[in-house]
Amino acid sequence: MDIVEEILRQILKSVQTLEKRTKTILAPDDFLRNARSLEKLDAVCMQLITLGESIKNLDKVTHKLLLKKYPQFEWKSAMGMRDIISHHYFDLNTEIVFQVVKEEIPKLKSIVMDIIKNSKQSRLRTSCYGGQGRVKSKQERMGKNERQRYG
Repeated sequence: MDIVEEILRQILKSVQTLEKRTKTILAPDDFLRNARSLEKLDAVCMQLITLGESIKNLDKVTHKLLLKKYPQFEWKSAMGMRDIISHHYFDLNTEIVFQVVKEEIPKLKSIVMDIIKNSKQSRLRTSCYGGQGRVKSKQERMGKNERQRYG
């Protein structure tokens, strides 16, 4: 597995964790009901930080080329959310956290799954075409022994 696929899988894992942890959160105030719900808010924020950091890393290792191919998601906002939570935690707005978790995270999940699917298809095409964007000749497809045998 390459680094890009590893980061994408980390993102999916964080998304799944967020979905699981926020299943019972039906409104922004649900984060503020008691000590347990505040702990849930902390855990959700930690996952959002992880997502933002993973997206930053993904953008870096792909030389800012991959995310541009998927403009339907606000990648910069996800990275910015990470910075806001990390550096301005006491100014956190639970309505925004709720909106991100319930509206943006499902979009992110869908897009990341598409990226993974497209990546696998691209690798398959590349391997079929010898990585050169062309179909291999019969001689190139033959093993060493076959080439010697058939000349």
